[in-house]
Amino acid sequence: MEINKDLVAASSTPIVLAILAEEDSYGYAILQRVRELSGGRLEWTDGMLYPVLHRLGRLGYVESRWEVAESGRRRKYYRITERGLTQLAEEREQWQAVDATLRGIWHMRSRPFSAAFRTSAIVQPQGA
Repeated sequence: MEINKDLVAASSTPIVLAILAEEDSYGYAILQRVRELSGGRLEWTDGMLYPVLHRLGRLGYVESRWEVAESGRRRKYYRITERGLTQLAEEREQWQAVDATLRGIWHMRSRPFSAAFRTSAIVQPQGA
């Protein structure tokens, strides 16, 4: 199942902030965590993740620092800020409202259709 690009874009901020609320991380590890959490349904790319991280940095929601890994390779680590934690709480409330709305709509749609709708005849063209 491919997830719509608009939905992926809309969910990127709360997903990244939630991952960074767990622990500081670097780009590749964030991509792996998204894949893991989504059961492989979300396959983000560097080209999608880094603009999100840069935007979150400009907004003051994340900070970054360079570290040298055990392998000797430099990695840029990201950490959520207090402002980012506040934004994450707001994002969570918004997503819960959207989720509750959709669940309500889908619950109503899963009920049997009204008797009038169920019993309406399918009109066949004459001569068919």
